Order: sequence, then C-alpha cells, then structure tokens
Amino acid sequence: MTSHTPADTFPRQYARTLRYTVGAPRSFAVASDGSRVVFLRSRSGSDRANLLWTLDTATGEERVAADPVVLLGGGEEDLSPAEKARRERSREGSAGIVGYALDGAGKVAAFALSGRLFLADLVAGGSTELPAEGPLLDPRPSPDGAFVAYANTAGELRLTRTDGTADWAFAQPDGPNVTWGQAEFIAQEEMSRDRGFWWSPQSDRLLVERADDSPVGRWWIADPANPGSEPAEVAYPAAGTANAETGLWLLGLDGSRTEVVWDREAFPYLGRVHWSTGGVPLLLVQARDQRSQQILGVDVETGATEVLHEERDEVWLELFAGVPAWTPDGKLVRISDTAGEDGVRALVVGDHAVTGADLHLRSVLAVTAEEVFFTASGGATEADPEPGWIAVGRISHDGKQLSWEAANGRPFTSVSTAVHAAGITVRATAEPDLPGTLVQVARDLPEGVVVDDVAVIESYAETPVITARPVFRFAGERRIPAAVFLPTGYDRERDGLLPVLMDPYGGPHGQRVVQAHNPHLNSQWFADQGFAVVVADGRGTPGRGPAWEKSIAFDFAGATLDDQVDALQALAGEFPLDLGRVAIRGWSYGGYLAALAVLRRPDVFHVGVAGAPVTDWELYDTHYTERYLGHPAERPEVYAANSLGGYASGLERPLMIIHGLADDNVVAAHTLRLSSALLAAGRPHTVLPLSGVTHMTPQEEVAENLLLLQVDFVKKSLGI
Repeated sequence: MTSHTPADTFPRQYARTLRYTVGAPRSFAVASDGSRVVFLRSRSGSDRANLLWTLDTATGEERVAADPVVLLGGGEEDLSPAEKARRERSREGSAGIVGYALDGAGKVAAFALSGRLFLADLVAGGSTELPAEGPLLDPRPSPDGAFVAYANTAGELRLTRTDGTADWAFAQPDGPNVTWGQAEFIAQEEMSRDRGFWWSPQSDRLLVERADDSPVGRWWIADPANPGSEPAEVAYPAAGTANAETGLWLLGLDGSRTEVVWDREAFPYLGRVHWSTGGVPLLLVQARDQRSQQILGVDVETGATEVLHEERDEVWLELFAGVPAWTPDGKLVRISDTAGEDGVRALVVGDHAVTGADLHLRSVLAVTAEEVFFTASGGATEADPEPGWIAVGRISHDGKQLSWEAANGRPFTSVSTAVHAAGITVRATAEPDLPGTLVQVARDLPEGVVVDDVAVIESYAETPVITARPVFRFAGERRIPAAVFLPTGYDRERDGLLPVLMDPYGGPHGQRVVQAHNPHLNSQWFADQGFAVVVADGRGTPGRGPAWEKSIAFDFAGATLDDQVDALQALAGEFPLDLGRVAIRGWSYGGYLAALAVLRRPDVFHVGVAGAPVTDWELYDTHYTERYLGHPAERPEVYAANSLGGYASGLERPLMIIHGLADDNVVAAHTLRLSSALLAAGRPHTVLPLSGVTHMTPQEEVAENLLLLQVDFVKKSLGI
C-alpha cells in the first residue's frame, strides 16, 4: 500500500480513492495452462487509470501488458453515453482499462479504451489497435484467438480479425430500439448479467442476445442546473410496466442464423447463459414473478430447447454467479434452495445436493474434472462465533471431500473475489484488523495440497488515514449480524453514554457486516465524530440462509425496520448507547430505511438522513421490485404499505433527504414525491439536491461536504 497525502481528510481520501479501491489489483483471470495470471491495477492509489498486467506463476514476475497512457498517446479518454451508462450499471468509477476478455488459452486479451478496440499479446508482449466501428462495448476474443466480437453504440454486433485484416457487421438492428449483443437494462442492473453474447467452444458460432426496448416506457432525466440542456431519454421498466423484449440467436461464421426457441411468454427473463465443452449451451430463464424457472439445453443446429431442470419456490428464486454450469463429464451444476435440506442453500452436482446445513452457498467459482470451487458463508447457527465470514471452498463432485482455501493461515475470513483454473487459485481476502485486501496466488500440488508459494500481488492502494475498529456481535433473539463502532480513544468512565447513529443498508443483496476493515471505514469516521455507530444486517440481507432473506416478502416496511430496532435495543445492554439520542442514516435502500424509521418509529429514532431513497416502489424497476413486493396491479395494498408517502403525516422528527438529480436508477422523483407529501401534510423537512450527481459517489469536494453536512444536521437535531 502507498502512503496518503498529508493534507487528506478521510472524506476526501475516501472519495478520491473510490473507497480505497484505486491502486488495488482486481479483475483476475488465469491462463488455461496456469502459466500466468492476468489482472488490472493502476500505477498508484491516486491514479484511477487501470493498466493490464500479467504475473508469471513460475517466477512471480509482474509485467505491464497494456498501458492506456501509451495507447492513447497521453490523450484523455472519450466515453460514449452508452459506456457511461454501462459503468453506472456496474458501479464502475475507475478509468483506463476497466474490463478485458481472454481467448481460450489466455494468450491474448481484448479490451475497449476510449471506445476503441485493442488487443494485447500476453506472451510476446505489446498491444495493437484493431479496426472497429465504435464507440464499442464488451469486446471478446473467440476461444481460438482468430476473431474479436464486440457490440457498439449503433446496436450492432461486429467481428474483427485479430490479424487486423477485416472488420464487419455480424448482426445489425432491424428496428430503431433494437440492439444485438448487449444485455438489456434489467439484466445489467438487477440480474448481474452484463454480457449479451457468448462464443461457442469451437469458435464457429455465437449465441447472441437481441433486445428491443420499444415496449419500455420512456423517462426523461433533466439537468435543472442547466436549463438549456436537453433531458436525457431513459428507457425505464418501472414495476408493473413492460420490459424489453429479449431473445437469443445462434449466429454462425458461415452466415447461418437460427433463433433459439423457448416459452418466452411464460419465462421472459434470460438470467444466465453458459457454453462450455461439458455439454450443450445452458440457459436459465425465469418467470416474471420469479417463482419458477427452467434450465434449458439448446440444440445448436435447430435452436430448439430441452428442459433439463425446472424449479419452483412459493416466495422467489435467486440468481447466482457461476451457475448453471457443466462439469467436464456432463453433470449439471447448480445452486438450489429446494434440493437440499429444508432452509439450506445447497450446491447440487447432477441429481444430488453435495453440501448441507453447515454451509450457505453464495456462488460457484470454477468447475474442474474432480471438484467444484465455491464461496460460502455461515452465521445462522450457534457454531458461528462471529458474523460476516465468507470463505472459498472446494468439494468433490460426490460431496465426500471438502476443504477450505486458507488465506494467511485462516480459512474463514472475508473473501472479496477469487478465481481458479489449471491448478492456480487467486484470492483477494480481507481481515478486520488489516487495511485493504491480500491477494494471494496459490498452486495445487499433485497430491491436492494447496500451497501459497507462487506470489502475493501487491496493492498500490493508499493506506486509510483512520483505522476501523468494528466489534462484531449477533444481536438479540434473532441473532442479527451487527458491528459496533466507538470513537477512537473513547473511555466509558470519562465519556459516558454516546448518541447513537444507526448506519444500515439493511436490504436485499447488501451485506454490510463482513469480516474486513475497509468496508467499515465510513462508519468509523462517523463514530469518531462522537457517536456510537451501529451497523445491523437484518432480515432480507444476504449470507444467513434462504428463510432469512425471504422473510421480507411483501413486507419491506415491517421486517427490515423491526430488526434495526431489535438490534439497537439488544446491543444497548452491552455498549454505551444513549437510547434517548438515536439517529439513522443510509443510502439507496438504506436511505429508504432511514426515512421509514423516522416516519414509523419516532419513539426510537430521533433524526434521519435519507440518501437517494426509494420512496415510491411503483417508481422502481420490474425485476427487483416485483420479486419482493409482487406485481403492483395484483398487490396495490402492498405497494401502498411499503411506500413512504402514506406515512408523511406521521413525521415528528427532523429528516434530511439527499438526492442526485442525474440519478437514473433511483430517480429524483422519489425524493420530490415524498417532499410533496410532507409539504401537503405540513411537516417540515430538509431536501438537499445534488446537481449532476448520479446514484454513485460524487466528487471528493462534494463528498467531504456532504458527510460534514450530515454530521452537522444530526448533531443539531440531537442537541449535541
């Protein structure tokens, strides 16, 4: 890690370094023969522009494979609106090379830079620009390395030869709102699927998504600070409205075109696609209500599909990274809430669940001829002394041999990412008392023993100017995962009880209580302003089992808020929490929860700060909202009970609402509608609009002042 700038305050450093991710290695891949590891990393903790690097697993030597400064001749990047939107969907704030794809052998890497196409030779070294019709998106080499396929902002899918001799349109839009080879908005924002095309293992054809967003309603995101600018048009599928129409085609390099056929009326969502040598292409398709789904095998000659597995859940079905997939010998690998023991999220290989009640599966990392590599967590049983661990495991196809990938001698730590191929495992792990992440490259010995003898990939990330000191607990009868932060240097006899700041996310897909250091820095900074800060992961948050996550069905406003209250009251028995001075703050779902808290439980929460809150669930998107609350036409009472406008007359406590006016995920209309309802009810409140700011973190000057304003508002409201 690099040292920080002496003049830095924490808020500025936190924003400038993108939460200390700038300079940290990321986006790992392993060559098929295990000879090299490929990754991204910038030159320092103050430089956001990523370079492409390789590490030789025989020597541990690192080498720059592509440098954006050199490739652009020192010029500035020019990002298209489509690329900016893509980065917003993936919460990508860095610059330079932000993604890449390898050929089958891992000898070349293709990447987009400033809307142009480049190819890096990872063996001989050097990068070249290939002919391309840009601005382009998501370039991917064919497995044999002869071609690169890419999408562009004109909606085309194009191919270029890696020898630079030809570039041509492979699929062109047949309508004004049609794109080929691009994941639609819902897939990117809610399904964690950012790909829209997949090469065959033989490099002779591709599976390509065709998306038509003509049916989707149009919203307009204006810039009120610049009234002369045109509003941006956004195709936004709000809950209860039409989604984009999506389909798949098999496109052959010989010119053949075959549509893939499945019951798209019953299963409109294309959640996952997998194509490997283990079997036919796999599709995971979901019903709109996400209570049923099918895994389909695709006949690559006819486009017909066969149902390989069908699953139903009366609440909802989750999508997981890395599955469905094939083992090399043709067994289906999946993660299921219904195949194993009751209440267990299990790994299934073939027809059998191979993990049990002691593990909560999160993702599949790799499938080899003998084993499946996965991530899992615990915390639901009395056997887990502390919450928040996420580990990498490996298990034989029959489930009889299970082992853990130890990091720094500890198998159960917090894993932020991991990859495995050809006997090489790369893990990025974190611990509560160490800043940043440790990236280790490990090798399997022939007898199956894992040794960390290859290398540690150095991080250039800056060292935080403060130190987080989380104290982890399971709070209350429900054993709610929680972390408590006290001011640096706090002395109970001297300082007495502390005003409390609840700092939750508290909703689906947002685990905050993890065995790590850097994710807790923001909470520690708030604690150092004179608060006891509590972060609680109540029902609905991941990592505790299906029943825990699904207990919020049709009831955001009940379960998630109740658990914040219960955690607070339970922790007050051990920590110096002044329950007469309790504030709550949060962003996105956390912002919703903060506003909900002061509206519905003013007896517990005395001030709220709500950042980018969802206040009207009919204004949020289809896939997310309907999964948890159902269809608004079928359950209008659920939407009314869980939205905030109906509680406006109950506001008795100070409330600050913050919103970026350029936010196209949680649009500013959420805040404006709540503010209008509060005004109509005669309830005073504060609204802080952020001009030009999206759902992501603003610039460092704005970020610093934003945090300071929140602290000032809370202190004044609590009489501190």
